[in-house]
Amino acid sequence: MKKTTFTYSSLDGTKIFARKWSPEKPVKPKAVIQIAHGMAEHSERYTDFAAFLVDSDYVVYANDHRGHGYTMASMKEYGYFADENGFDTATDDLLILTERIEQEYNGVPIFLLGHSMGSFLARRYIQLAGVKINGVIISGTGSDPGFQGKLGIALAIVEKKLKGNSTPSPLLNYLTFRSHNRLFEPSRTIYDWLSSDEKTVDLYVDDPLCGGTCSTSFFHDLFTGLASIHNLELNQLISKELPVFIFSGDKDPVGNNGVGVKAIFDMYQKIGIQDISYKLYKNGRHEMLHEVNKTEVYLDVKNWIEARLKY
Repeated sequence: MKKTTFTYSSLDGTKIFARKWSPEKPVKPKAVIQIAHGMAEHSERYTDFAAFLVDSDYVVYANDHRGHGYTMASMKEYGYFADENGFDTATDDLLILTERIEQEYNGVPIFLLGHSMGSFLARRYIQLAGVKINGVIISGTGSDPGFQGKLGIALAIVEKKLKGNSTPSPLLNYLTFRSHNRLFEPSRTIYDWLSSDEKTVDLYVDDPLCGGTCSTSFFHDLFTGLASIHNLELNQLISKELPVFIFSGDKDPVGNNGVGVKAIFDMYQKIGIQDISYKLYKNGRHEMLHEVNKTEVYLDVKNWIEARLKY
């Protein structure tokens, strides 16, 4: 497998770091998979999944979101998107990468896979530019937080005024994640909710680019972004022909142990998306691509993509 890294310019001039995994031999790929990673992690964590896809003649791209991974100029930028409209700005970064992929692989199908926060960005992406891609895969997503989301926006506005836009917010971090480990008590680490694979959890804990506390403005961006992706009028903009696959663990607190995942499926089905399916993995936690049965998940994703390539 050939691994390369590069940077590209965002609309506001920020240099976005990205990775590309491709076959050693120059072959026309079956498709290109673009990955949007989650909050407080980075693109390198998807290398094993990318290698699996590359072995089947796919090419994989993933950027480090602004405020994450190697897109940060320093750790002072950890978990910071932008002063204003950061959620859409990060979504635009994904679209720019898609356009680069289109230039490099003209006519090759493109599928977008978003995990967790990346699933929220992917869901905003398909409201704005779903016609750019041939399908979207949504991993570890959550449903409308309702009143709690509105409260989060209000608290984030106060935190921004008191602390500034780029200052970490332990309060909002605590309120967002305080109950995630509840189902797994007594827990070994504060991140047991991520995966039942202890090695995976330990790698996350030991990674200096994972698990940090995001900024006040990031939480404002996150909560306002959640409001956008659950807005019925905005969701009506999604192409009804766009294939959608949603998957999660049935013990994932972000998806309310599957209840929230089913709510998203029902929402998309209600607006008329024609090709939509979901799968809940028994006893799976938040990161199904890093779970003990990850090979099963890899195969399910690949088989779903290949079925759409036959259309």
